[in-house]
Amino acid sequence: MRLHPIQRAADTRRPSMKDMSVDHRRFDIAMPQQLLDSSNVRAAFEQVRGKRMAERMARRPFRETRYRHVPRAQETNIQPLPSLSEQAFRPPRSLTPIQSLCLGLPPPMLTRTVTRFALFALLLFCVGCQKESEAIVSIALHPTNANILYVATNDAVYKSRDEGQLWERFPSFSARRVTTLAIDPEFPATIYAGTMADAVYKSPDGGQHWLPHNVGLKEHVSFINQFVFHPTDHDQIYAATTVGAFYTKDGGREWEERMAGMKEVHIVVSIAIHPRDPRVLYAGTTGGIYRSDSAGMGWKKINNGLIPEQELMGAMALGVNVIVFDVVNPDIVYAGTTKGLFRTATRGEQWERIGQSLPDLFVSSILLDPAQPKTLYIGGPGGVWKSPDSGQSWSPINKGLASLNIRTLAMSQRDSRLLYAGTNGSGLYRSSDAGASWTPLPLKAAPAHSSSQ
Repeated sequence: MRLHPIQRAADTRRPSMKDMSVDHRRFDIAMPQQLLDSSNVRAAFEQVRGKRMAERMARRPFRETRYRHVPRAQETNIQPLPSLSEQAFRPPRSLTPIQSLCLGLPPPMLTRTVTRFALFALLLFCVGCQKESEAIVSIALHPTNANILYVATNDAVYKSRDEGQLWERFPSFSARRVTTLAIDPEFPATIYAGTMADAVYKSPDGGQHWLPHNVGLKEHVSFINQFVFHPTDHDQIYAATTVGAFYTKDGGREWEERMAGMKEVHIVVSIAIHPRDPRVLYAGTTGGIYRSDSAGMGWKKINNGLIPEQELMGAMALGVNVIVFDVVNPDIVYAGTTKGLFRTATRGEQWERIGQSLPDLFVSSILLDPAQPKTLYIGGPGGVWKSPDSGQSWSPINKGLASLNIRTLAMSQRDSRLLYAGTNGSGLYRSSDAGASWTPLPLKAAPAHSSSQ
């Protein structure tokens, strides 16, 4: 069994988890890719017959964390985020989350609910055993300064000012695993971190200090898969979460749900915004792909050519890990899924499978070279592959990689030959020759700087 982006199983040196599943008659359980840390296991996606998890959990919303926004000019004086021992999380007024969730459930459903939480806890215990810095969760590159990059691992957030030779380690998230990082394209000192425990955090000073930005997300929206910025207004951001798509117009101070039309969707894994028409959005989910022509106010399912509808109701559903617009013609869109690489030239009305020669169907990352528009890169459990002809032919580019289990890829905006690859077992790699060779970049922590950038 293989796991989706909502996936990443335990280290292969640990006891195997690949045969683990829970049959609940009408639905099976599979965990999000970010919760599991290995490519040896790929998960199925939970489907609760016509009802979103968000709708069910919303019966009893948990207490929201409130905070007062600090103006940009004052944000550099923010104190570091407190640890769990310092009560970073406030207890609910009365019931615990599990008590709230289980309140009023009939005995059979209560049993299934408790079993699901038990499996969830077991998986979290297993993924926490992985060595520090072995699994690269996310890579964020500075838009104008090629020397600066951020990396999230299972243990912390790292920052380098010299292209990965030395690193600063920010331990603020040691108890809240970071699942994704994003840099404000207009103010690069502003960093957003999506976590597995407490939704969204924002740093105004290059990672030195962090503030929670969770108003409107509700506390049950704890797992963030991706951030996407509006192409002309950096304060407008979309977030892909385990309970749907969310939007902010003020840099994360307040969030609102944008899920109309995604009735049966549990998890939004990826979001892409049209570079010329920001009203057009694509969302990759555990139920396939959706398109919005109204800035997320309404969504339409566009699965033609992806997967038969009846298969989406089964345990091994289609997971859409990444969606990328063509750099020349945005009507052309690429989608990397758990079942292959797909392309559409009709705004998603019809999809075609490409890359049939690839050794592994699972695609975790896609890069398009703006300097050579027909050049594509993909990453997955089969390593890094490159196509010079828009995905018709492929060749492996893995020289120097100690692990072919690629979790994420990143490309410099100033030099498309400069690539980074994050693996799921052997750390971070850098290529300065468009993938012809790779060099390991150990996350050697240096003393943290006090200045922001």
